[in-house]
Formats: sequence, C-alpha cells, structure tokens
Amino acid sequence: MTIKQAYTDWSSSYDSDRNLTRDLDERVTRDTLMNLRCKSIVEIGCGTGKNTSFLSQIGEKVHAIDFSEGMINKAKGKIQLHNVTFSIADITKQWHIKDESANLIACNLVLEHVENLPFIFSEASRTLVKNGRFFVCELHPFRQYEGTKAHFQRDQNTTEIQAFVHHISDFIEAGKNNGLTPESFKEWWHEEDQNKPPRLASFMFVK
Repeated sequence: MTIKQAYTDWSSSYDSDRNLTRDLDERVTRDTLMNLRCKSIVEIGCGTGKNTSFLSQIGEKVHAIDFSEGMINKAKGKIQLHNVTFSIADITKQWHIKDESANLIACNLVLEHVENLPFIFSEASRTLVKNGRFFVCELHPFRQYEGTKAHFQRDQNTTEIQAFVHHISDFIEAGKNNGLTPESFKEWWHEEDQNKPPRLASFMFVK
C-alpha cells in the first residue's frame, strides 16, 4: 500500500483513533506558534485539519495542502473559514506556490514519509519571504531508531505506513544548505511517556 493510499484509508478514523503523537503535535504547535501573527501561512501535509483551524487564527490567510483526497475532504468538512484554502498536491514535487509569498510554513508529522528532505527545504526557502519561518514538528528520530512508524488498525489488522529515518543533523543541514537558519530545536514528551525517549522533535528555521 502506498503512503497516499494508507492516509486516504486512515482518514475515516484519524481524528477518533487514540493517537498520542497526534495529540502532542497539536499541543506543541499551539504552544510554539501562538504568539505569531502572519499575513500568509502555508501548511504542508494538513491532513484532516487538526492544526489548520489554529493556524487560521494567527494568519490572515492559510493555504493548506495534502496529497490525500480523503484527508482533505475530512478537513473541508470540519473547516469552512473565509481565510483558509485547501489544495490537493504532492509536496515531493515542485510546489505551485509563488516565490517569497509565505511568512510561515508549517509542516507536522509529514517528513518521515518524504525521502528527499533537502528538496522540501529548498521549496520552503523559495516560498518564504525574507525573515519568514519554517516550523517543523516530526516523530523524533530516537523513536524511529526503535522501529516506530505511523500506523492504524482496520478490522484487527495493523497498517504501518512507509517511513524514512531522518537524523537531527539531517534537518539542520538541510536548513543550512538552503538558507534557513535553525532558530530553535526542542524535544517533546507526552505525559504518558515517562522514562521513554522523546516522542517529537520540533525545529524553527528562519530565512
């Protein structure tokens, strides 16, 4: 099953499934970005829109993108706001977004499914205005080293979604090589993660 097919299948229960990673990511995003105010935000890999509503509160306009029609349809059903536009697109190919048009790009729980990390950072750099920010929140590599992958259950069968391991240094180097300076790096645990490796890693890059 392809990554796209898997997320389309998962879309019907993504919001209701028990998912500590999803829940922590939503909290991290709000905590990190709540004080920002942006003219234009691009959200890559918006999924069912778990962060889109919040982004619409800090941005004058939000362009939310995902390659899964099932995920986008779920998001559209929940979010009908004048300043949010949804698009179906594959971010591993050239983005149909104007140069230097975004103040903030938000990317959550997406890059583990993207093999060519430098390409994403190249497109983010092209799309951002000067002093624009690229926020990334991903499954921590420590979890990936242990074999953790995004997964869901259907009829007692578990579907694991293809993932690629990116080390912390890979994110930092991809940023630096594309004119994006790492402003912050943080590690995050869910309250149920006592004595476990961090669940998420977040980065803020500035152009």
